[in-house]
Amino acid sequence: MDKFLKFNVDLDNFVDELKQKIDENNEKIEKLLKVEDKTYTNFVKPLELMDEDLELFFTPLSHLNSVNNSEKTQEIYTQALYIITEYSTKLSQNLEVYEAFKTIEDKKDRLNQEQKRVLELNLQNFELSGANLNKDKKARLEEINLRESELSNEFSQNLLDAIAKYELILDESDVEGLSSEDKKSYECEIDGVKKYRFTLQMPSYITYMTYGQNREKREELYRAFTTKAPQNGKIIDELMRLRDEKAKILGFDNFAQYSLHPKMAKDEKSVVEFLQELVSKAKPVARKELEELREFADVDELKSYDLGFYSEKLKKEKYDYDQELYRPYFEQNSVVQGLFKFLNSLFGIEFVKNSEKLWHDTATSYDILVDGKVRARVYLDLESRASKRGGAWMHNWQSHHVDGDGVEHLASAFIVANFPDSLNSPSLLRHDDVVTLFHEMGHALHHMLSRVDENGVSGIAGVEWDAVEFPSQFLENFAYEPKVLKMFAKHYKSSEVLSDEMINKIVEVKNFHSALGMLRQVEFSLFDFKLHQSLHVEEEIQDLLDSIREETSLIKPPPYNKFQNGFAHIFAGGYAAGYYSYKWAEVLSADAFFAIVDQGIFDTKLGRDYLDIILSKGGSQSMRELYLELMGKEPEVKSLLRLNGIN
Repeated sequence: MDKFLKFNVDLDNFVDELKQKIDENNEKIEKLLKVEDKTYTNFVKPLELMDEDLELFFTPLSHLNSVNNSEKTQEIYTQALYIITEYSTKLSQNLEVYEAFKTIEDKKDRLNQEQKRVLELNLQNFELSGANLNKDKKARLEEINLRESELSNEFSQNLLDAIAKYELILDESDVEGLSSEDKKSYECEIDGVKKYRFTLQMPSYITYMTYGQNREKREELYRAFTTKAPQNGKIIDELMRLRDEKAKILGFDNFAQYSLHPKMAKDEKSVVEFLQELVSKAKPVARKELEELREFADVDELKSYDLGFYSEKLKKEKYDYDQELYRPYFEQNSVVQGLFKFLNSLFGIEFVKNSEKLWHDTATSYDILVDGKVRARVYLDLESRASKRGGAWMHNWQSHHVDGDGVEHLASAFIVANFPDSLNSPSLLRHDDVVTLFHEMGHALHHMLSRVDENGVSGIAGVEWDAVEFPSQFLENFAYEPKVLKMFAKHYKSSEVLSDEMINKIVEVKNFHSALGMLRQVEFSLFDFKLHQSLHVEEEIQDLLDSIREETSLIKPPPYNKFQNGFAHIFAGGYAAGYYSYKWAEVLSADAFFAIVDQGIFDTKLGRDYLDIILSKGGSQSMRELYLELMGKEPEVKSLLRLNGIN
């Protein structure tokens, strides 16, 4: 019998089935509340398993809406999201359930570490959901949560629609500088004439912004990208008002303070000081990087839409490095199999392909074996298509846990990307794409290799938000290691292994303009965090962003750039007042990475310890505790600076 669920979404009956499941859950909750002597086993565990079952049902729809978006999936998803948000909000505010948890907490000495953590996080969630508030405040919080979910979904859909509708049709003269492979990928025929079609999908956008020599066309594409979905401006205003109101109802001064409550960072001051320290360290180096670029470009004024183009040219001249020359060595399937081989040497895990029929012909799935035993399943959907949301992500599905009958359930996860498609030619990746794949696999392994018995703290569940990027960033660092690249970087035609000289160049250019890159990320982080430290709406949002750019941006974007309207991470992706987490977690990942490199990378004790401590224990303990167990010390910012070549 297969240990994993079959991927299947019945769109026609989904909403009715969801309503039925929720009705059944509500009946079960009423019965559980009538149990006289409530314990973890007879009360908390059944609730946790109900939550898991609902996630197992809902996640395939959410996934399908992102990877094969259509009017029908969007319609069903919108209806389902409202229903499930309403149910979750009511449950999280149920005072009887909250009081039952409080009663069980009084007996927590009888529980193991995982069960105690489940109790701790549930109580925290109840309090952050307003379970102990009066009826009127609970009702208002429910309204806010429902509206927030609607707005976030609308924000994301607006971006999808804007990306799907836009195209830039170019002549042969406009694509000078692009490789023959890229020209072939974007070639089209209009009225019998060969043209080239570029869109706002990331592979297409990045390709032209990096290699397109026509400056006017670069600006045209850049303008379209930075002004897409202008209707999201009104959504942002409403979201900001709702978040501020929610935080204050729950007793916090602002949404940033509310957001930090369950995270590793102890307070607002710690976050801002951390980010400002990075600005102070990176800015002097970034100034030197930009001055060198200005001298090289030799244009009247370097603009935002020039940076990618001239940076690539400078990189090529300075290091004789051209990303396009590397793409034949990074054929998609070869990279995937090479990643599997590396993970086998790092953690001792194996990947075995299965023949499950999935939502698209280019999607595949693999069983993951540890010590010869199936432990998890990973689904890969890596190629760009019009119906898929842009970017790359991991989406967890099943969680490892043991149910009330003592039966073990295994974990599964989706890894999604937007790499060049393989319809007309092999999917040849840039090294940046390789790094992305390693990153998302790091997230997936964190979820899938959990050995925790309680689903509420298994895998990524229960992990502090500002630590959740630790495993992904940790793994992506290995995509620059010569020993690792040698395992799979082979020419797709000749099978020639990437030469030492070419590998050395990847390593050399890794930190090319790293200080400028860090300033950009810190700009996003400061904007997000300060945006949520007090109520900002309408013109105040742009004013705040402009003021932060005065501190962090050495080239000011044009006035039409409305970056915030596309900032899905914080307005549709759960990172509100938490975008700083990327840099916060990167400190942890840099420390652990250098420690394993120093041990030789392959078959190291620390590699297996990382599997047994960080990956296996999931959210059953605070990441601070797990990190100290792994490393025996507190994380240090100097490791992050070293990783980025900033001294």
